[in-house]
Amino acid sequence: MTETRTVQVNRVYIKASAQQVWDAITRPEWTARYGYGGFAEYDLRPGGTHRTKPTPEFVEAGFTTDLITGEVLEANPPRKLVITWKLLMDPSLEAEPATTLTFDVEQTQAAGVRLTITHDLTGAPNHAALVSGAREDIDAKPGESAGGGWAWMLSDLKSLLETGHGIAS
Repeated sequence: MTETRTVQVNRVYIKASAQQVWDAITRPEWTARYGYGGFAEYDLRPGGTHRTKPTPEFVEAGFTTDLITGEVLEANPPRKLVITWKLLMDPSLEAEPATTLTFDVEQTQAAGVRLTITHDLTGAPNHAALVSGAREDIDAKPGESAGGGWAWMLSDLKSLLETGHGIAS
């Protein structure tokens, strides 16, 4: 029996340079400022690791270990990043396999950057529900089981890069 592939694709246009978007995805001083926060660390070599460490708000909520972990499969700064991705914050996700996440950063002539996130969630239905926004609760506190998914993350990233402030700040 062959498992059905589950892939979600999300796209946003951001008035920024490809390097600014790349930095916002890969540098902890940026990643803690949008979405659900967390200090992302990347070893940007194939086979390198990445992880997202908790912000003080997550630590206060009881999350003291890595929030996300995975492996770097491909890195072509500032254009493409492919990683395995596993969210560690929710017990319902622990049994699921790591998923594959691709960031495509394309500089356009007229629209700034087109950022496309392709998330292969095959075999990970709970991850798929969370990142799709099916468990959306924009008023949830850090560590609560809710999520606006990639739409929330991309909206907040876009706002931060274009205005200097995230949508929730």
